[in-house]
Amino acid sequence: MLDAQRLAALAVAQVLAGRNLNQVLQKELSRHPQLTPQQRALLQDLSYGTLRHYGALRAILGALLQKPLQDENIRCLLLVALYQLAYTRTPSHAVVDHAVRVTVQALRKTSAKGLVNAILRNFLRRREALLADAACASEEARYGHPQWWVDKLRLQYPDHWEDILARGNQHPPMALRVNRRLNSVEAYLDELSQAGIAGRVLGQSGILLQQPVAVDRLPGFSAGHVSVQDGGAQLAASLLDVTDGMRVLDACSAPGGKTAHLLELAELDLTALDHDSKRLRKVEQNLRRLGLKAACLVGDAADPEPWWDGKPFQRILADVPCSASGVVRRHPDIKWLRRESDIAQFAAQQAVILDALWRCLEQGGKLLYVTCSVFAEENSRQVASFLQRHADAELLPLPGRVERDLQLLPDQEHDGFYYALLAKL
Repeated sequence: MLDAQRLAALAVAQVLAGRNLNQVLQKELSRHPQLTPQQRALLQDLSYGTLRHYGALRAILGALLQKPLQDENIRCLLLVALYQLAYTRTPSHAVVDHAVRVTVQALRKTSAKGLVNAILRNFLRRREALLADAACASEEARYGHPQWWVDKLRLQYPDHWEDILARGNQHPPMALRVNRRLNSVEAYLDELSQAGIAGRVLGQSGILLQQPVAVDRLPGFSAGHVSVQDGGAQLAASLLDVTDGMRVLDACSAPGGKTAHLLELAELDLTALDHDSKRLRKVEQNLRRLGLKAACLVGDAADPEPWWDGKPFQRILADVPCSASGVVRRHPDIKWLRRESDIAQFAAQQAVILDALWRCLEQGGKLLYVTCSVFAEENSRQVASFLQRHADAELLPLPGRVERDLQLLPDQEHDGFYYALLAKL
């Protein structure tokens, strides 16, 4: 636990300084190849869990301190240890002992040894009262999201905002997408059952697992029989309404889940575009594993001229950059990295991308607009504004649904996504 606790504290400190959690953890894991799989899993749990409950943990630590801590590494170590004591079943004596040892041996802050020990033991004595007080200290502490986020959801979802916030603090479900070129959903369910993995059918190609498992336990994963993809994300391929022979653009394709799903459903002339060459390599890796082919191009969806050959696409998937407010339970750092002003910036970027991609769509073609956001500025308001700007655009009913656009909210089956299908008249 010693290494995991130390590295988690360093990771949390970097996130709170503005870094992306996944990138931080990848760097730390590459620097510490000696960590066992159990230590790696513990490091992830401690980092994710501390950020998931950061609002309450910050309030609890504030109540235990007589004055603010100036040392950010010690503060984050205490946050990680408090997460363990408050939200896990780790023996309390081990948590306290390890935190004190990290303070002295790893952080070399011998002068803080007594403070760390006293804070954590004080929490253990007052645990229930401190947890109750934290829930009343502020809405940030109670709901585990920044106040502006709470306020925005309360305004936009007066009947559902508390449930959305609660879902954002839970562990996400794990869903699979069966490669129907190679297998059926029913047959793969049988393979899972034989491997001791329980699940049920989800949508047309999906399986929702009863409990998350490591991908190396999934039968046929390396052979391309199945992919891990959220149930909400799996809707994109069917909603784009593709058929064999179509010329299709996946405009913001990385890491390639939706790209692959489209190719699993139909024989397409598909271009997978992404502005980041490193992320585009992940698309190529996914396609190779699944035995699929696409033209992978590095390019900016907001500026087609350098990469577009001028031949219109019949279908465009525009899974645009967004706040990712619908997937915070998978990426809890997002809650604390985002600022309210970011939403307007994302919306402005999305409008530029939509206008640029519209020029690449043939008359009679369709563009599916997608975000993993729950904020209206990026979703329904964005589409309404686009329709005002483009007289040649029409919002179509989504295939197989009565809605003309779809706002999915996080639940036990999927994350939060938005879908709108636009036709070029």
